[in-house]
Parts: sequence; structure tokens; C-alpha cells
Amino acid sequence: MKRSPNQLLLSFALKHPVWIILTILMGFSGAVFNGVGATLIIPVLLEFLGQPLGQFSDLPPILAELFGLFDGLPDAYRINVMLAAVFLTIALKNLANYASLMCGASLTRALTIDMREQGLQLLLDVDLSYHFNMRAGDIIQRLNDQESRTAVAIRTLIELARVGLNIVFFIVLLLGLSWQLTLMATALFGLIVALNQFAVSRSRRFGRNLAESSKDYSIRLLEMLNGIRLVRSTANEEHEYGLVSRLVHVREKAAFDSLANSSLIAPMNEIGSILALIFMVVISRSLFADRLDTLATLLFTYLFVLSRMIPFLGQMNGARGRFANSIASVEYVYDFLRRDNKSFMPDGTLPFNQLQSGIRFEDLTFAYPNSDQSVLKQIDLILPKGTTLALVGSSGAGKSTLADLLPRFYDVDSGRILIDGQDIRAYDVRSLRRKMGIVSQDTFLFNMSIRDNIAYASPEATEGEIVDAAKRANAYEFIERMPEGLNTLIGDRGVLLSGGQRQRLAIARALLQNPEILILDEATSALDTVSERLVQKALDDLSRDRTTLVIAHRLSTIQDADQIAVLDAGEVVEVGTHDNLVRKGGAYKQLYAMQFSETTRQIIKAAQSESVTKVSYEVRNNLNTILGSLQLLADGFVDDVNEQQELTQEAYQSALLLLERLKSSEADVQ
Repeated sequence: MKRSPNQLLLSFALKHPVWIILTILMGFSGAVFNGVGATLIIPVLLEFLGQPLGQFSDLPPILAELFGLFDGLPDAYRINVMLAAVFLTIALKNLANYASLMCGASLTRALTIDMREQGLQLLLDVDLSYHFNMRAGDIIQRLNDQESRTAVAIRTLIELARVGLNIVFFIVLLLGLSWQLTLMATALFGLIVALNQFAVSRSRRFGRNLAESSKDYSIRLLEMLNGIRLVRSTANEEHEYGLVSRLVHVREKAAFDSLANSSLIAPMNEIGSILALIFMVVISRSLFADRLDTLATLLFTYLFVLSRMIPFLGQMNGARGRFANSIASVEYVYDFLRRDNKSFMPDGTLPFNQLQSGIRFEDLTFAYPNSDQSVLKQIDLILPKGTTLALVGSSGAGKSTLADLLPRFYDVDSGRILIDGQDIRAYDVRSLRRKMGIVSQDTFLFNMSIRDNIAYASPEATEGEIVDAAKRANAYEFIERMPEGLNTLIGDRGVLLSGGQRQRLAIARALLQNPEILILDEATSALDTVSERLVQKALDDLSRDRTTLVIAHRLSTIQDADQIAVLDAGEVVEVGTHDNLVRKGGAYKQLYAMQFSETTRQIIKAAQSESVTKVSYEVRNNLNTILGSLQLLADGFVDDVNEQQELTQEAYQSALLLLERLKSSEADVQ
């Protein structure tokens, strides 16, 4: 059932009724002690100044009852007891207010934890399509800043309830002192509250601007940091600085506007309250001019108690402004935590322990969420246990999409994927994924040690098992050369490692996981020749005796696969072994011929380049010999006739060799 933002606030607040009750109860207790102390202080001062209460008549019942508590005391002790009572009420008031503040802080902390835990759980449960469509900066900003502001909004609601109760208590106390003056005070201070509504209404607008600008700034900053290599490689530092700097200025202006507006509430309250008190004094003097002597205590007490209530009015107006300022954050968090507008993958109940017979893709059709175009159409493939099925085809044919369906990153639109004859949607998805190892072209590594990255899928692995996996992945040799070995930190996304090193760590991670089913998604396509050879050797070891689904760009790496399926525009157009598909002369042979001709051209080009380099080296050597000999003869450094003949003969022989080598190189080129 869809909930409103207010219901969301209420649901979180009601999770912590003890903190709410204690916050309100302590705050109300502080107001009671405050009111009692304010009621006592004027009479105590009069008593201390030698003006006993007995000389005043027409005291309100509430004052008479309160002062009656001290009537039975001896005159010598009464003033001391009354002073002690005033001090005690003030001390209890501050103690209760401190307890209320701490309870409120504990409530805010508990609410923030609740919201962030619920947000984290949602991010881990929601379909991958949500992560692909949402910007990471937006998610982080809502999970941190906006949820903190929402927790403050909930606490502000509790504060409004507490302050409201305190004001009600003071109104009851003031009514007991004088209902006529209370009606007048209600009208005056009601006018102040109405005037504050202007600032409160502006708080809502400023709060929305601040939330929007904070979101835009967080998103752009995170994108800039994630793409810092692109920024540097395209020399766009000044452009990015300008964009982010502008967002900084916009956000800080929104924050300043919000602060300026909220700061306006306190002085408005103070000025209005002073004017109201002055007006109350003037009116009281006019109304009770004939009884000022007898009602002086009452008037002083009433005005003093009223002055103690005024801060609560200021707190209420301030709380109203803060709540209005945080409404936008509440709406953002409400939309973020809603589950009715997000897609969640239904989980099965069957535990997956071991592959028994194999995998089948049965009449499978799939389109990405929010798209009407099918990426895969009526796929029928069988992958028996212990065999390798290779998927080949041009870019966009649907190879990676088909591989993503096996670990249930998405669910099929029609058809089924069967494992041991059972629809994979019936299996517990976590137990299924734990038995799958995935090595893709885009390897992700965490900014932690090499050891932690290898053991990420198997945190219980021993040191020996980690080292063994690294050796089998051809990774241990470069790990030993790292400054701290397995404890070396590798930077964000493994930026301190080469592409081949990152791939070998991913293979070591999969080897340590010891998966039943292996998915290889173009794991060597972006590597240089040396790295590819090392990674391919590790992949061969990883794939041995496993059920493997491999996506290959270089056909030379999958010629020994048990089956090769050729995909084109989301459909399987050919299935067979390498030899069968080549003899068939269809789509696979065309792909193979294209890659073979390209490979041949690269080999010839490399050979020609090597030949030219070799000829150039020989020509330079012969020319150096000829020129050196002739230079000695020309400069007259050789006087001996025999030596002159030897140098001439040496230059002649070098010239003959140079001529023969040039003729040979011309024949090679032809």
C-alpha cells in the first residue's frame, strides 16, 4: 500500500516510542519546574524585601494554594525554604531540559540509523535496472544528507509536540492567575505567530532549493571523480572546475538564503514579544489603575510567568521554520525508500548446492525494462555439465545479455532457463550465485588489499588457499614484487595495477570461489599480447572440468569449445563445433575468415617491419665501413701502401655486400 510522506515519518517515529515519550515527558517536566519557579520568584523577592504576602489580598487561588505550602513554617525559616524551593525548581528545570535534549539526540541518531539501514537494504534488494537508471551521486546524497535532514524533521515534529504541551501548561497556569490578561496575551502572541508564518512559508521554498542544489553538486562531483582519467586525458580540468564551482556557488547561496530566513525568526519573535509585554503592562496599568497596590504581586507574577513562556513561543516558530525547510528532504527520502514504485526480483526457496546434469535456455525471449525492443528472441541452447558453450557474434548481438540472465541479473520475459531441469527462478538466488564465478572484461576491484580482493567471495579462505589461487591465476609472481605483497593496497578500482594484473586477480578470486558454473565475458579482449597469453593460460586452468559459458571476441580462444553458438540480432543462427561450423560455410566461417585475414595481415606487417629493420641495420653497418675507410684515405692518415690497398679492398667488399643485400630486400618486397 502506498504511503504518504507523513505516514513515512510516523512509521519511523513509532519505532522508538520510548525515546519519544522520554523526550516529551522530560521537556514537559522542565516546563512545569520552570512555571513553578517563575510563579514563586516574585513573591519570594517581596518576602525577602520585607513585604510579606499576608498584606496582599485578592490573590488568585493558584497563588494562594502555592504560598499556603509555606504558611506553617516559622518566620525565621520561611524565607530560606522559599529561596531553596526556587533554586530547586530551577535546577530541576535545567536537569529535565538536558535530559530532554539527550533523549532527542538519541532519537535522531536512532532514526538516522533506521533510515540508512532501510535504504541500504533497498539498494541491495532492488533490481539492477534501478542502479543503471539512477546516478550514484543522487543515491549517495539521498542516503546521507537527505536522510539526516529527514531525521531532523522527525525530531522537529517531536519538539513541536513537546513545546506545544509546555505552552498549554503555561496557558493553564496563566489562566489560573488571570483569565482576562490571558485572553489579551493570546491575542497579542497569536498575532506574532501569524507574522512568523511569512518566514515559515519561505523556509519551505528555501529548503527545496537547498536540497536540489545539494543533490546536483553531489552528483557532479562524484561523476568528475569517477571520470578523472577522462578529464585529464581531454585536458578538461578548467571546464570541470567551472561546472563544479558554479554548483558550489549555487548550493552555498541556497544555504545562505535558508540560514538568513531561519535567522530572521528569532529577532522577529524577540521584538514582537517585547512589544507585546510593553503593551500588556500599559493595558494592565489602565485596567487595574484603582487596585495597583493590592494586585502588584499578581501583575508582577503574571508578567514574569508570561516572560518565561515567551521562549517556548520562539521555539515553536523556529521549529515550524526548520520543519518547513526540511520538507523537501522528507519528500526525497520518501520517494527513495518507497518500494511500490521499484522492481524487485522474486526469490525462490530451493537451495542450489551442485550442478547435476546441465543448463538449458528454453525458448528464451528478453527485453530490457522500459524498452519494447527484444534483445533476445527464442533462444534454445543446451550446456551439459562439464562442457563449454561459447557465444560469438558481432557487437550488440545479445551475447552479454544472455550471460547476464544466467545469474539472474534480470529475469526473462518469456521462456525459461533450466538448471538440472528446474527453472532458476525456483532457486534461492544467493545460493545460486555463490556457485557461479564471473570474469568479465570490466573487472571490478575494491580499494583494499590484494588479499581482501582475492578472498572477497570466500572470506573464510586460508592464507595457503589464497596463495594457491594466486599462483594458479599466474598472479603470484607480480604480487611478490609489490611493496607489501598480498597486503598491498591497489587503489580505487585497482587503478595501481595494469589491465592484465587486474584480470588475473579476478581469475584468482574465481578460482578461490571454486564455482560450479563459470561465466567468461570477453575476459581477454582489452589486453596486450603478453597479458592475454598469461590471462588465457589462467582461464584455461580455471575452466578445466567446469561448466563454462564463454563470450569470445577472438575466435582463436574458443576453437576447442564443445559448442559454439553464433548470435545475430538476438537470435541463434548457428550451433556446432569449430570444425563443423567452418565446413558449413555460414556466419561463423565469415567471422573466422575476417579475423584470420586480419590476423594474417598483422603478421605480414610485423614481418615486413622486422625485415625492414634488419635491412636498415645491415645497410648502416656497410655504409659506416665504406665511409670510414674512404675518410682515412682522403685525410691522408695512412701512409703505408699495403694498408691503403687493404682499406680500398675492404670498402670495395662492403659495397658489394650492400648491393647484394639491397637486391635481396627488393626481391622480398616483390
